[in-house]
Amino acid sequence: MPAVEELLSQLNPQQREAVTFGDGPLLIIAGAGSGKTRVLTYRIAYLLWRGVRAEHVLALTFTNKAAEEMRERLFGLVEPERARQLWMGTFHSIFARILRLEAPRLGYTPDYTIYDTEDSTGLLRTLLRQMGIGNHVLDPAAARHQISHLKNRMCSWQEFAASARTPRERILAELYRAYEEQLRANNAMDFDDLLLNTIRLFQAHPDVLARYQERFRYIFVDEYQDTNRAQYVALQLLAARYRNLCVVGDDAQSIYRWRGADIRNILDFQRDYPDATLIRLEQNYRSTQRILAAADALIRHNQQQIPKRLWTANPEGELIRLLICADERDEAAQVLHYIQRELDSGTPAGAIAVLYRTNAQSQPLEEALRRARIPYVLVGGISFYQRKEIKDALAYLRLLLNPADMVSWLRVINEPPRGIGAATLEQLRQAMHQHNLSFLEVLEHADTLLTGIRRSARENLQALAALIRRYREALHSSAVPLDLLVLEYLEATGLLALYRQDEQEQERYMNLERLIATLSEYVQSSPAPSLREYLQQVALMSESELVPDSADAVTLMTLHAAKGLEFSVVFITGLEQGLLPLARATESREELEEERRLLYVGMTRARERLYLSYAQHRWRWGESILCRPSDFLQELPPELLEPIPSPTAAPGVPFQSALRASATEGMEEDGLYPGARVRHPVFGVGTVEALSGSGENRRAVVRFPHVGRKLLLLRYARLQLLHR
Repeated sequence: MPAVEELLSQLNPQQREAVTFGDGPLLIIAGAGSGKTRVLTYRIAYLLWRGVRAEHVLALTFTNKAAEEMRERLFGLVEPERARQLWMGTFHSIFARILRLEAPRLGYTPDYTIYDTEDSTGLLRTLLRQMGIGNHVLDPAAARHQISHLKNRMCSWQEFAASARTPRERILAELYRAYEEQLRANNAMDFDDLLLNTIRLFQAHPDVLARYQERFRYIFVDEYQDTNRAQYVALQLLAARYRNLCVVGDDAQSIYRWRGADIRNILDFQRDYPDATLIRLEQNYRSTQRILAAADALIRHNQQQIPKRLWTANPEGELIRLLICADERDEAAQVLHYIQRELDSGTPAGAIAVLYRTNAQSQPLEEALRRARIPYVLVGGISFYQRKEIKDALAYLRLLLNPADMVSWLRVINEPPRGIGAATLEQLRQAMHQHNLSFLEVLEHADTLLTGIRRSARENLQALAALIRRYREALHSSAVPLDLLVLEYLEATGLLALYRQDEQEQERYMNLERLIATLSEYVQSSPAPSLREYLQQVALMSESELVPDSADAVTLMTLHAAKGLEFSVVFITGLEQGLLPLARATESREELEEERRLLYVGMTRARERLYLSYAQHRWRWGESILCRPSDFLQELPPELLEPIPSPTAAPGVPFQSALRASATEGMEEDGLYPGARVRHPVFGVGTVEALSGSGENRRAVVRFPHVGRKLLLLRYARLQLLHR
C-alpha cells in the first residue's frame, strides 16, 4: 500500500484539508478544474486507511463512467479487494440494488422489470390509444417527460390531479394514474420509480431504513448541484443517523434545471446541516489566467451562488478572441479559419471543440468542416440532416418533385399523426396493385377505394393528397419565392405546429427553422433557385457527412454536453440575445442565471485558447434578422477580449460601445428590440425574439409562455412595450 503521507503530499492545502477531514457533514465546493475527482477518491481511500470498513462506504455518482473512473483510481490507492466491497455507482443502480433485496415489502417481486425511456414511452402510447386520445392532443414522448418531471418533484398523480386546471392537465393526470396502475400490474418500475420507491420503502419500514443507515455510515455524493428533490430526500433519510455526508459539487456548474436539478440543494446544505464544514477548492489546474479571470468575472453576476474566487498558477495565456461575424455562414467560415490556423500550428484536431447553445446551430458548422475535409465528431446528437424532423420535412419536399417516392410517402403519411396504421397501409398497397394506380391517386380516391377504413382516416388521406397536388402546381406556377412557398407548405402539412405547440419539442422546432434558413440562404445565392437543385445539394451533403470515428477529429457539441470535458482550444458560438441566453430565460432571474452558468461551464472547458463569436444577423424562418450581442459579453472584462471583426461584418463603433448601443438598434419609432418584454391584447405578456422589416412591413417574432412563438405584423399587433 502506498505511503499515506507521500500521497497526501501531492495535494494542495485545501485538497488535503478536505481529504483528511474527520467525521460530520462536509460540503466541498470544487471550482472548475480544481481536482474534484482526485479529492473524492483520496478521501474515500483515506477513510479506508484509517480503518473504516469498505462496506460502510456509499459513493453516489450521476454516470457509470464517473463511478468507474473513481473505482479505477481507488484500485491504485487501496487493495482492489477492499475497493470492490464499496457500494459505489449511480443513484439509480444503487437504489435498484436495494430494491431487488427489499422488493416484496413494496408488493413487487425481486425480478421486477425496469422500464427504460423507450419502454415507458411505448406504454404511454398504448394507454393514450386506449383512452382515445390522439398524439396531436398529447404526444407520448412529451407525456413521459412531464410525468418524469412530476416524479422528480415527488408529485403523485393524486396531487397533480387535484391541482389540474386545464383540459390538457386533466388528461395528463388521468394518463399518469393509468400509467402508475399499469406499471404496478406489470411488476415494473421506470427509472424515476427507483428513487421514489426507495424513499417509500424507507418511510414505510423504519427497520429497513435503520439497517441501511447502519450500513452506510459514510456517504459521498459527486456533482451534488445536479441532485433533484427525490435524491435530496433519499440522502436526508440515509444520512440521518451518522450524519457523515460528504457532498462535492460546484453551484456555478448547475445547468440541469430543465431536467429537475435543484440548485437549492447545494446552496442550502449549510442550512440543512448547521454544523457542516465548508471547504473551497479554488485553485484551477486547467485554464490560463486570462480564461479563468473572464469566467470568474462572468459568474460573479449571479446572485444565487456560494462565493469563491478561482485562481491558477498557469501562464497568463492569450487574450480571448471575439469573432464578430456578419451571419451564421460567416460565423462558420471564421470558426473554420481559426480551426485551420490551430491545425497548421500543430494543435491536434481532437484537442479542439466547437460549442453552441442548441443543436440547430451545428448545421453551418458541419457544412463548413465537411467542405474543408476536416474530420469532426458530433457529440450528444445526430448530424443535422439525419434528425427525424429534418428527414420528415425533406420527405415532404421530395414528394413535391416525385410523388412516386414510396419511402417518402411512408415516412410522412402519419407525421403529424393522421390515424393511419398498418392495416390502412396494407389496404393502400392492395388498391395500388388492384387498380394499377399511383400512391397519390389512391389517396385522392380514398373515399371509393378504401371503404374498409374509418371515414376520418379517408378524409385525412384525401386532404393530404390535395395538399401535395396543390403545392406541386404552385411550385411550377407561383410567383412566390421558393423559400416562402416551402415555409407555407410545411406549415400547411401540420409539421411545424406539431413541434411549435409542445414546449418539450422546441429543439426540433428550431431545427426546422434552421432548415428554412438554409433554403433561404440557397435562394439568395443562386441565380436560378430550384427545389430540385436544393434537394440534390442536401442529399449530397448528407451522403458525405459521415466522418470516421476518430480521436483526431474536431468535436462539435452543445454546451450542456461539454460539462466535465476539457480541450486545448474551445470555440463558443452564437453569443446573441435570444440564443445565449435563450429568449425565454429573460423571463425569470433563475433561468437567466442558469444560462450564465452554462456559458461559464463552456468557457472553463478551455485549457489554452478560447474563442467567442456572435453574428450581426441570423436567418429566422426565411428572413435575415438583426441580432443583438449577448448581454453576457458586457459582463466580461474588455481588457481580456480581442475583438476581431470579420471582413464581411458591418463596420461600426468600437466593440464595447456597440454592445451598449445594441439594445437600441433597429428600434425605429416603436421602441422594440430583441429581448424586450411586451403585452399583446390576446396572447398576454411575451418576449421579443427577433425583428425584421421596416415601416408598414415591420414584423416581430414574440414568444408567449402559454401560446408559443407568434410572428406578428406590428402595424396590427397593438403591442405594449413593458419596462422592467
